[in-house]
Amino acid sequence: MRLGCRLSQLDLSIEAGVSARHLSFVETGRSRPSPELILRLAEQLGMPLAERNTVLLAGGYAPAYPSHELNDPELAPVRAAVRQILDGHNPYPAALVDQHWQLVEANPAVALFTAGAEPHLLTPPINVLRLSLHPDGMARHIRNLPEWRTHLLKRLRQQAATRNDPALYELHEELRGYPGGDVAVPVRDDAVPRVVIPLRYRHGDQELSFLSTTTLFGTPLDVTVSGLAVEAFFPADPATTATLQALAKPSAGTG
Repeated sequence: MRLGCRLSQLDLSIEAGVSARHLSFVETGRSRPSPELILRLAEQLGMPLAERNTVLLAGGYAPAYPSHELNDPELAPVRAAVRQILDGHNPYPAALVDQHWQLVEANPAVALFTAGAEPHLLTPPINVLRLSLHPDGMARHIRNLPEWRTHLLKRLRQQAATRNDPALYELHEELRGYPGGDVAVPVRDDAVPRVVIPLRYRHGDQELSFLSTTTLFGTPLDVTVSGLAVEAFFPADPATTATLQALAKPSAGTG
């Protein structure tokens, strides 16, 4: 993993506060690292918490990070924070996903994206990337599918490499086989300056345009929490804002 991070042995030893000689002995198996050293090296290499536990176990030590279920009492503050984000983002779509892109929770506005998707894509566990790129899901409504698909596949490939997660590599291979095309570089439109790749989504006879953001917990000490992300979509133009706000209003005579 050190080579994958493009760190020399000397660079890593300096960052971790250990001698290059001792690090060399650890890497060649001539010296057994302490759990403290394993964690220091893992921190410098940016290892996911689950992988740090795996390395500790391989070294004969107990895992350092717990892994609770999201419904456990210990994660009540996390659930409350996520719920506040999702509710506060309505009427714009936002969803909580886990480390494998499975849908955990969403606000009502996400129905805009799930409407019309085939039932097999909406049967739990729902994988939001599969839902996005499958021809029976959102893909048929995405106007800039080659561009959006390229963006999602690149992001997934980077996550798989960073986490060294076979499940993410497998998902990437599956999604790569879906139709939709690819683009080497983002599409340019000189008439409309862009700062990020938008999601251009067809809704009826309208085209909605979104900017996407990802929110992570900044200092996770739990394996489950470290894999959570809130994917939120913001309107990229006034017309999209007006449409989403109109969709969120109750029908006349309701209530």
